[in-house]
Formats: sequence, C-alpha cells, structure tokens
Amino acid sequence: MKRIIILALVMLSMAQAWAKEPVTRFRDKLFDNKSKYVTVVAHRGDWRNSPENSIQAFKSCIEMGVDMIEIDVRKTKDNELVIIHDATVDRTTNGKGKVSDLTLEEVKKLRLRAGHGVVTRHEVPTLEEVLNLCKGKVLINIDKGYDYFQQMYSLLAKTGTLDQVVIKGGHSYDKVKAQNGKVLDEVIYMPIVNLNNKNAEELLDGWLAAKPVAIECCIGKYDAEVERLLKKIKQSDSKIWINSLWPSLNDGHDDDRAVEMDQEDEAWGWILDRGATLIQTDRPEELLDYLDDKKRRK
Repeated sequence: MKRIIILALVMLSMAQAWAKEPVTRFRDKLFDNKSKYVTVVAHRGDWRNSPENSIQAFKSCIEMGVDMIEIDVRKTKDNELVIIHDATVDRTTNGKGKVSDLTLEEVKKLRLRAGHGVVTRHEVPTLEEVLNLCKGKVLINIDKGYDYFQQMYSLLAKTGTLDQVVIKGGHSYDKVKAQNGKVLDEVIYMPIVNLNNKNAEELLDGWLAAKPVAIECCIGKYDAEVERLLKKIKQSDSKIWINSLWPSLNDGHDDDRAVEMDQEDEAWGWILDRGATLIQTDRPEELLDYLDDKKRRK
C-alpha cells in the first residue's frame, strides 16, 4: 500500500510539472545550476526550413520542442521594432534599402526570401507579434537589439513576457548598468565575451560579480587561457553558452561538422565537454536528437 501511495505521489508530481506552460519548464531548466540539461537555442528560428526570423521559422521551433529562439531587432523610420538581422532589407526580402529608412508600412509590404533566395509569402514580423506568438511557449533571446533596450523593455512589459526573454550584448557590466539602471534588474540579461580578447577576463570578472544566468562565450581558438576562463565560469553561479553556428565561434566544432561530416561527438560533444549547457545552433532538430541520445535533455 505504501509503495502505491509513493508511486501515485510521484506520478502526480510529474503530471503537475508537465501541466506547466512549456516556457516555465524551459525557464526552470535555464535557472537550475545543478542540472546537466542542455538548453537548445535556434539561431534565427528554423531557418533551413523557413525564411530566417519569420513567424513560420519560430512556429517550427515551438513545434519541435526547442527551448529558446534567437531573434534580431531593428528599428524602422517611424520607430517601430521589427525582426530582421541585417541593417538593410536587401538580402532577406524582395526589397532594397536600410530598415531605418523605411516605415513599418513599407517594411510590411515586403516579402521574405527563403534560404535559397526564392521570394515567399512571409512578411517581416514586428517584435510585438513575435512576443505574442511565443508567450508561454518558448524562451526568446534577443541578439541584435541592445540599442533599443528601453523600448524593448516597454514591449516586454506590455506583452507580459519579461520572464521569458533574454537580452544580450557585448558591453561591460558597468556600461550596461549605467545606461539602463534598475531596468537591468527586471530583465534577464546575458553578456557576450570573446574569450580570445585581451580584456576577456576583465569583462568576465565584472559580469560574474553580477551573477548573470549565463555567459555567451565566443572561442575562435581554444587554448590554455580559454580553458582557464571557462573553468572560472564553471566555478561561478553562471552557465556557459557556446555557439555551434560556424567554425570561428567554436574553434572548428560547428554544426556542419556535426551533420555534414557526421562528426557529432567531435562537434557538439566537444562543446559539451567544454562545460556548455546552452548551445545556439543552426541545426536544432539534429541537435535535439543528439542530446536526447546523450540523455542531456532530462
């Protein structure tokens, strides 16, 4: 009888956990320093199957169970925040010109290109549209967008997504704090540090004292100094984020090596061995499968 009661309590606990909004589970894992769970971040959404930074690319990520999507924010001529990586619309849409020279109405008339350049029916979304789409479903990482920190904060507050958005940037703690004051304490902020730079440790020390949830570590060349700095982060209250996007960010241990060369352990396994528990990828579906096999998604 005692065993039955214990089993029932365990099952109830599991049911309650899974009854949470997906984003709550993802956030709990993100802030759990003891867990070996690896947070998967989809770079510009599922852009290999949909136009990058499109609503469809983000929907695809939500459906496949990605923890976090990475987006890029730009401001239009009439001060509206839209989701697009480049300063111009030339590469990703059928239009021409700087985002900052176009009104929101003009941007909305454009159509996004797929990865192979073909014009699709998809339009450029606004930040508010993406926040509403993702609310309660998936974490969001805002990459390009620090310059609009205060305006983004207002939208996060308006949409009720403050607790699921990670804003990041490459500035020092003192600079970010001076520019944003108390607002910095109300958002999830993650610094970016190139561990090969001469001032890497100075930047790290400033941020580690503030205990950010994670630090994005760029590694062009892995050496003894980088190893020492990674160890320093591991011994702190912050997690390690490493990008697997292209070779210059991870000393050659990238997504294409994992998938196209069939060297998953040499690529993603190497990143895991460096202590990363957040990986930003252009191959979210394949990385999820790999981490499942390695039992790093529990």
